[in-house]
Amino acid sequence: MSERIEKILARELNEPRSRVKTLLQKGQVTVDGVVARAGQQADPDTQEICLAGEPIACRAFVYLMLNKPTGVLSATDGKGEPTVLDLVPSALRRKGLFPAGRLDKDTEGLLVITSDGQLAHRIISPKHEVGKVYYARLDGELTDEDVAALEAGIHIRDADGEFDARPAQIDRDGGDAAYIRVTEGKYHQVKRMFAARGKQVVYLKRMAIGGLALDPDLQPGEWRELTEEEVRLLE
Repeated sequence: MSERIEKILARELNEPRSRVKTLLQKGQVTVDGVVARAGQQADPDTQEICLAGEPIACRAFVYLMLNKPTGVLSATDGKGEPTVLDLVPSALRRKGLFPAGRLDKDTEGLLVITSDGQLAHRIISPKHEVGKVYYARLDGELTDEDVAALEAGIHIRDADGEFDARPAQIDRDGGDAAYIRVTEGKYHQVKRMFAARGKQVVYLKRMAIGGLALDPDLQPGEWRELTEEEVRLLE
């Protein structure tokens, strides 16, 4: 897919537009051996783009960290409703991005958006037991008995079905809030686990996936690319 050469360079070199403009003005960028001009279209998938004679290694995959806000769907097609992909630039959406897993519409926090199906499968698949940490506020006090039951593994039986939830890890944050780590992702799982103990979740935010923690500088709706080190935390 063709894009303006400035967009390609800014993304692949992680440089500001002013720096990219300087590189183009100095004739340091070529496309298929021809000096690139500002504003020209190029296709990084089919053309060789070089900086100072060295090919730019355009990434095979894209990896983004999003602080998902409430009110948007973790989907590629919201059927008229806003989705997490609406929060990233169209140039990146053309890379075949999709959310690696999902968060409920009313849940905030860390969501990985990628074009790497293998990595997404690892994050999602229960057999890999990739832990997800959530911060939950409840409508009542979380007791010692509640914690013990959740950490032992709890049987869920409700209107959405029946299953045995794996043991969770609980770190209380005051009487009516806690961090909970789970290693599977059943439908509304965290809410259903607390509901099985008679507690309703009134606020839920995902804080971490595996070793990857949500960047505290990202406001709801903001995103940034993952570093190579952060991608490795998910592999």
